[in-house]
Amino acid sequence: MNQNRLFVGNLSYKTAENDLQDYFSQAGVVTSVNLMLDRATGKSRGFAFIEFATPEEATKAVEQFNNKEFQGRQLTVNIAKPREERPPRWAERGQAENGGRRE
Repeated sequence: MNQNRLFVGNLSYKTAENDLQDYFSQAGVVTSVNLMLDRATGKSRGFAFIEFATPEEATKAVEQFNNKEFQGRQLTVNIAKPREERPPRWAERGQAENGGRRE
């Protein structure tokens, strides 16, 4: 697990990556900001991943910003968990269409 990477949730849909870069740099050196966007609309999905130079800076950011207001929203900030492996979506649809049977 990457202790430098944070999950930031409950973001305003108007939040931009540079807003997050500026805000979170108060806690340390931000090495990357990845704001999740909706594929169809290109608008924010309300969460992002922010990576710091050190685990200590990331921990400081969690303590400093979790449950704090940013752009009118109360943030959720914690150490990001590894992404769970999931089957491709097409595989789920295929099983649902044939009652879960493999053909």
